[in-house]
This record gives sequence, C-alpha cells and structure tokens, in this order.
Amino acid sequence: MVGKAKKDQIPRGCLAVKVGQTPQEQERFVVPVVYFNHPLFMQLLKEAEKEYGFHHKGPITIPCKIQQFRNVKGIIDRELHHHHSHVVGCFRVGKM
Repeated sequence: MVGKAKKDQIPRGCLAVKVGQTPQEQERFVVPVVYFNHPLFMQLLKEAEKEYGFHHKGPITIPCKIQQFRNVKGIIDRELHHHHSHVVGCFRVGKM
C-alpha cells in the first residue's frame, strides 16, 4: 500500500488489527469481521485481552508471532472460503 490514504482505507465489513510481539515487528492486517467469530481468532483475542486488558487504547493488537497469525488466518480463510467465498477479499497486510 502506498500513501496514508490507502493505508487508512478499510473495506466495509472489515477491521484493522496490529499483530506482533513487539512494536518494531508489528504488521497491520485488515480482516473480515466474520473472522472474529471463529474459535481460533477468538483465542488470539483472549491472548490480547490477557496482555493488554480491555482498556487498551488504539487498534486491536494481537501479541503473537506474525507467522502464527498468518497460519491461523490461512486456516480460517480456507474454512470460510469453502463456505463463503465472498468474505475473503479484504485480507490485506502492511506495516503500521
């Protein structure tokens, strides 16, 4: 993605999250909101709650390794693509 305007654009039905264990390694992912209901994604959100609590300011930050998140994303993507091929189009990755 090039430029601030592109980075800030989030497709309808999607949310941006930060992923990474340290601020230096964090990447921005734009994910469909339907992913938030998946048990694997819920587990990542529980880890974020343990790390940051409910009063964390800023975007949702998931404190896991980026490759671990990509693995989870791939599993969810395949499952949802199999059932709902229209929801997988808004996955994007970029530096925060």
